Amino acid sequence: MATSQRSKAPATGRPSDHVTAAAPANEPILGVMGWLRWIWRQLTSMRTALLLLLLLAAAAIPGSIYPQRSADPNGVTTFFQENPGVAPVMDKFQLFDVYTSAWFSAIYILLFVSLIGCVIPRIGVHAKAVLAPPAATPTNLKRMPAFTEGSLKPKQRSGLLEAARALLKRQGYRVSVDENSVAAERGYWRETGNLIFHMGLVGLLIAVGFGGAYSYSGQRILVEGDTFVNNLAGYDSFNPGIAFNESMLPAFSMTLKTFQVKYDISNATNTGTPLWFKAAVDIRERGSDQVLSKTIQVNEPAEIPGAKVYLSGNGYAPVITIRDGKGHIAFSGPVIYLPQDSNMTSLGVIKVPDAKPKQFGILSFFYPTAGQLKTKAFTSVFPANANPLLTMNVYEGDLGLDSGIPSNAFSLQVHGLKQLTGGKTGVKGIQLKPGESANLPNGLGSVSFDSLRRYASLDVDYNPGQGWVLFFALFSLAGLIMSLVIPRRRVWVKLTEDGFQVAALARGDDPLLEKVVADVSSQLTPSKKSAPKNAEQGKDTE
Repeated sequence: MATSQRSKAPATGRPSDHVTAAAPANEPILGVMGWLRWIWRQLTSMRTALLLLLLLAAAAIPGSIYPQRSADPNGVTTFFQENPGVAPVMDKFQLFDVYTSAWFSAIYILLFVSLIGCVIPRIGVHAKAVLAPPAATPTNLKRMPAFTEGSLKPKQRSGLLEAARALLKRQGYRVSVDENSVAAERGYWRETGNLIFHMGLVGLLIAVGFGGAYSYSGQRILVEGDTFVNNLAGYDSFNPGIAFNESMLPAFSMTLKTFQVKYDISNATNTGTPLWFKAAVDIRERGSDQVLSKTIQVNEPAEIPGAKVYLSGNGYAPVITIRDGKGHIAFSGPVIYLPQDSNMTSLGVIKVPDAKPKQFGILSFFYPTAGQLKTKAFTSVFPANANPLLTMNVYEGDLGLDSGIPSNAFSLQVHGLKQLTGGKTGVKGIQLKPGESANLPNGLGSVSFDSLRRYASLDVDYNPGQGWVLFFALFSLAGLIMSLVIPRRRVWVKLTEDGFQVAALARGDDPLLEKVVADVSSQLTPSKKSAPKNAEQGKDTE
């Protein structure tokens, strides 16, 4: 039988189940559940959690470098205008919506799952460790990093263990006593702090996600005297969370009464620097006849149930009236001028698509305190309204508003338009002071500078998760401090034939470990009563 079995073996002398044999090897197969367990273990490992945390921090960098639609929609528009080639490519990778992008959300969710997978099992392990008695006394205490020993008289041995137990108990140790030793341990709050830190991170992620889902942020430029009604149509731009519903908007209206700015005029080096901004508003909530008068300043928002109103910018809004060639009013009202420098030199655009016989546009600059450079060009020399001046260049042609394609209200695409004043036309641009008017070229009509008003740029924000974010941040910080400050330490006191031994072991670095051992040993060592000073003298006297 043995001979026949050997005859069936391959000529190479290898067994029939060798990897080169015809028969396949019997390798273990993980299966679906096996692979799922392996993936879960990899995802919930501490190494993966740290990697995802670093990756999340790195993924947030583009959000601080490039303008974000949620916080600075005008900045995104400007970036597209200045970088027409690369901006669309960046937009495809959601670099202008970093914090709501698919790739950032994926990292966020994976980190969330990883932290939960790390924390939950550790809670059970820590609970068992807290309920379990301290570790038994090792056989050889001399191997411990901190060790000392002392001598005892036979009659002193009986009360040593009880004295050690009472001493360590007073110092906050959990104590267990056996026949010849005392085992003590303290510092369980260190691991508790570590768990609190990670639970705080999980809570922080939940709060951020909840706040981001139900939050909204809207921007509105409000001119003095105008009223804003809090609905979607009332915003210039609006950025809702993924779970936002219009019914979440609180019902109120807000009127900008006045906008005041105080500039520094006492310091020569800082002349024109704004000292403070104040926007006085009247707020009326739906269903209430009461008008709330509030003052909005930088970092001092007006708080309304369900929203906070922040002051984010300001500027000038000249009131302009334009009549077309037939004498009809084609445009009338305040025009928002965007500041271009610290002295409030501002750019404004007026589009008149309904003018007859031809539509036209005006590219205009406003100078609050007009002055002239050596080149005879105008500039503003001070941001306050001291010598206001409007300069206008007129462009005739199709403004593209009838095409149905959205366009920026604060810019004028002059390509394809005919310039009628300023530049190389040979016709002087229009210059107006408050109360003045002028005729437009080519019989287009007339324009007048009626008055000057200020405007405030307001942000209406709501984030229901902000309070919870603060709470979990402080909660996590408290846990981190606990895990760093509280030492985890074990101490043993053991009786020997001629005395006792004290040893200690710490988890991590503990510079006080040797001092702890020395203090315990000194307090357990019986003090030697000193003899009376005159004892020897008494003997001699006798």
